[in-house]
Amino acid sequence: MNPKVFISHASEDKDRFVTEFAIRLRSKGVDAWLDKWEMLPGDSLVDKIFEEGLKEASAVIVILSSYSIEKPWVREELNASIVNKINKGTKLIPVVLDECKVPESLKSTLWESISDLNAYDDSFNRILSSIFGTTDKPPLGNTPAHTSSKYHEIGGLTKADNLVLKESCESAIQNNDFLVEPEAVFGDGSSLGFSRSEIKDCIEILEGHYYLDVSRYLGSRAKDSYSCFYRITSGGFEEYARAYIDGYNEIIDNVVSAIVNENITTNKSLSSKTSQPLIIMNHILNLLEINGHIKLSKQVDRTVQIYHVAASLRRLLE
Repeated sequence: MNPKVFISHASEDKDRFVTEFAIRLRSKGVDAWLDKWEMLPGDSLVDKIFEEGLKEASAVIVILSSYSIEKPWVREELNASIVNKINKGTKLIPVVLDECKVPESLKSTLWESISDLNAYDDSFNRILSSIFGTTDKPPLGNTPAHTSSKYHEIGGLTKADNLVLKESCESAIQNNDFLVEPEAVFGDGSSLGFSRSEIKDCIEILEGHYYLDVSRYLGSRAKDSYSCFYRITSGGFEEYARAYIDGYNEIIDNVVSAIVNENITTNKSLSSKTSQPLIIMNHILNLLEINGHIKLSKQVDRTVQIYHVAASLRRLLE
């Protein structure tokens, strides 16, 4: 439905601006109400203007000029428009043509100033946007990836550090290797919404927490290169696992039970038994060895064999 708009103005502004302005509005689908088009000899001024023009308008454009601010009739139309704005939500759009004093009742309303009556395309488009309730504001794009990524707080780390560790560990699980090439995981950083330099800072911070064991390349490399590769440490993977692997404590309990009660002694058999990725089994076995609960031997084919189970592991089940 075409919006109906009443144009309040002084007769002196009709030829120099208002008529052409109203024609432009109508060409854009706005049902502009102008007295010269709507009123015929014998019509009641009050009925036509206040009962038809103003009462039915969804918006009122008040043309403010050095002529109109002195017109009692325009002030009456303005007063009626303000009442309609309060009672019905009628939009009130002041358009200022001259260096004139804006009425007090409009000073809290944003007005559109037109200095050149022959060239006002930008102002006209803003008035149209107001009438139709649209905006030329650019649409919202997608939020940066890191702002919507699943995130659990890890003490001492910023969200950026946390997500770099998370992505590194998930890459390790996918590739079954704790060794990570940051170029392959992060590229230019856009997947997380970070820059290369930000990710390089995160790697350095994670190294300082002993979550990554970083090896840096010697010699000159591109300035924006990561210039390193790294291995995720047991401490680093443990922080990730406790934050992000669902039921991680239960997985550890199942591994311990399988070792003690079922005498399952290889990483591959434990992985099959628990339906967990091999790299998670390797991590849990390394953790148990670090804590003195088992002793391991590692073979060329990546099989990890338990050759000693300490009494302390059996006590974990008690």
